[in-house]
Amino acid sequence: MLLRIPDAGCQIRPLVIRTLDIGADKQADYFGLEHEENPALGYRGIRICLTREDIFRPQMRAIYRAAVHGPVSAMFPMIISVDEVRQIKEFCRKIQSELYAENIPFGEVELGIMIETPAAAIISRELAKEVSFFSVGTNDLTQYTLAIDRQNAKLEAFHDPHHPAILSLLRTIAENAHAEGIWAGICGELGADLSLTDAFLEMGYDELSVSPSKILALRKKVCESEA
Repeated sequence: MLLRIPDAGCQIRPLVIRTLDIGADKQADYFGLEHEENPALGYRGIRICLTREDIFRPQMRAIYRAAVHGPVSAMFPMIISVDEVRQIKEFCRKIQSELYAENIPFGEVELGIMIETPAAAIISRELAKEVSFFSVGTNDLTQYTLAIDRQNAKLEAFHDPHHPAILSLLRTIAENAHAEGIWAGICGELGADLSLTDAFLEMGYDELSVSPSKILALRKKVCESEA
């Protein structure tokens, strides 16, 4: 749903839609996906969409049709290569051609990706040349970088989202995004971690995504930091 600000101009807020991100801890039984021994490293996110056109097509058709009514962006989860991004872009061009041929109105959609794997972080400069923005999924980036299953309570003592390796990757991602002229945001639990807000601002992150209950505290922290 597009969010509307109730003012005289009836301005439409930008909407960012993440494509289907099931697998691992996000299960949808009606898809009938096979059981996996290591689902966090398995068939999930964009890997499903790129191999199941019947699942990917209706999502992208709906997103392009929604873009007629206001600014819409799409972001794709679990990216690990430039080739995946190029496959996505080619698929999106095909969807636009289909809609045009069917005389169905559609709008422009800004394409971005989630940076959730160390692979994506390391090649983020090359990925930034292909997309319009980055959204850094810090929950998965942390677990993959530290080789720690975030669903395993026994590993809680070893789970350190402030680990220097995580912060180094986050800095690299922001620098590479800005080097190619795109914006980068933080998504996941770290976005609401006020002890890291100053670090994110210093790194140059353009957006921090948090739950509604965290907005006021984060806004206050950002204002204090920029004062």
